Amino acid sequence: MPANIDKWDVEDAEFWEKTGKRIARRNLWISIPSLLSGFAVWLYWGIITVQMLNLGFPFKQAELFTLMSIAGLSGATLRIPSTFFIRIAGGRNTIFFTTALLMIPAIGTGIALQDKNTPLWVFQVLALLTGFGGGNFASSMSNISFFFPKRVQGASLGLNAGLGNFGVTTMQILVPLVMTFGIFGGDSMTLVNSSGTLIGKIEAGTETYIHNAGFVWLILLIPLAFAGWFGMNNLKTESVSPDIGNPLGAFAKIVFLLAIGFVTAAAGLYILLPEPTGLALLSKWIVLPLVIGGTVMLMRYLSWGDLKQNLKRQYRIFSNKHTWAMTVIYTMTFGSFIGYSAAFPLSIKVIFGYKHIIDANGVLTHDIVNTNGPSALMFAWMGPFIGALIRPVGGWISDKVGGAKVTQIVSIVMILSALGVAYFMSKAYTSATPEQFFWPFFGLFILLFTATGVGNGSTFRTIAVVFDREQAGPVLGWTSAVAAYGAFIIPKVFGEQIKAVTPEYALYGFAGFYFVCLVLNWWFYLRPNAYVKNP
Repeated sequence: MPANIDKWDVEDAEFWEKTGKRIARRNLWISIPSLLSGFAVWLYWGIITVQMLNLGFPFKQAELFTLMSIAGLSGATLRIPSTFFIRIAGGRNTIFFTTALLMIPAIGTGIALQDKNTPLWVFQVLALLTGFGGGNFASSMSNISFFFPKRVQGASLGLNAGLGNFGVTTMQILVPLVMTFGIFGGDSMTLVNSSGTLIGKIEAGTETYIHNAGFVWLILLIPLAFAGWFGMNNLKTESVSPDIGNPLGAFAKIVFLLAIGFVTAAAGLYILLPEPTGLALLSKWIVLPLVIGGTVMLMRYLSWGDLKQNLKRQYRIFSNKHTWAMTVIYTMTFGSFIGYSAAFPLSIKVIFGYKHIIDANGVLTHDIVNTNGPSALMFAWMGPFIGALIRPVGGWISDKVGGAKVTQIVSIVMILSALGVAYFMSKAYTSATPEQFFWPFFGLFILLFTATGVGNGSTFRTIAVVFDREQAGPVLGWTSAVAAYGAFIIPKVFGEQIKAVTPEYALYGFAGFYFVCLVLNWWFYLRPNAYVKNP
């Protein structure tokens, strides 16, 4: 099979059975582990920062939360240009190149973590670069949407996204494990506080190889880059990738658009973050729209020739009201999944790993280690695991009963579980024995993760039905780009509210947003005379 395919009509049943299905499945099964690696590299700061705290790196908790926020904002912003890569560069070219780019932050992180004296700004730059992995979701989903007929889009996109999202779980299991032995050489560090892995607790004083958290991903990334180049295809049809040119030209276009995303993300972070990193001039609620709008406008007005025309054609999605409705609804599901995945480990550590005691001056303190507290690294992987595992199931059910109906049920579950998590979080963060509230907190959070996974699958189904084939891919990419800012917003809000001693307020705010999404989904897709009935 040639790298470029000129004839592609999967809505034709005969073509699909004889030719399309085999090609589509091969591209899907290469896409999934590539996307998995992208998620792992993007979000490994959620685990690394916990271990940096356990090893006594000279950074404050708020500074460690900042690393996750930087990676979150960068990855979300890079999804905006990544939304349009398939049409301008082709699927094979895009997946190969963006997978190979992940090696840069992986190697850099491994080197930086070998020295506790590495300055904070180095980790912040590396967190910015791990945004490559976050951006890859938009191009991956857009690409796979073109390979499968509409009748199975819920399941196929659910598989790509769901198994790709296993990168979060894979990372949360693998990173603590590979830190326990010197697989890549280098000097070890000694744990100051106890840590943990999937299989048990690791006591203080144990030697740990934290730099393996970066180097381990090369084991996957190198063969996956080869698999993408030799096993995937560019669909050179009018509705997909009509004029991608040669591979080097395609890579140049990708680099140019990614550079715009990095510039706007870095500028937004500089305006947003506190000194000494930034200026702390504006609120995140102002900065994020500026970053999104600035990225979209710079891409349009700095591009040239065929690139400019391709972008202009794809920008038609912004004149469709369903693009905006599904952006908000998808943010509820994927934005919550990715944001909670990033914030969950350190939240467990901070809320349940310390005793919360009122001192002699009547001030609530949080600096005494709780020896009975749960290990964040033993439990944090379970939420993303279940959320990712259930996603294809959500897509499959939605293919049978309709996406909007499933999304409505999901919205209700998310509202109730978020309020429950808030209640037990508030109890724990004002208790000298917070561990007594851990299991109800944990169980409700697992329910919340489960709902996000089902909702991710149901929204894929809705997008596939509402939009035509040319627009469905870019809409998937765009909605995922905006939703990915959850990886920035949620850790940032958690960090702010934990500092303010009111972590439950974060969940109250998220529950309010879920209610807005419930009303929006009903208005567009479930009410009598809905624009599109239960797509």
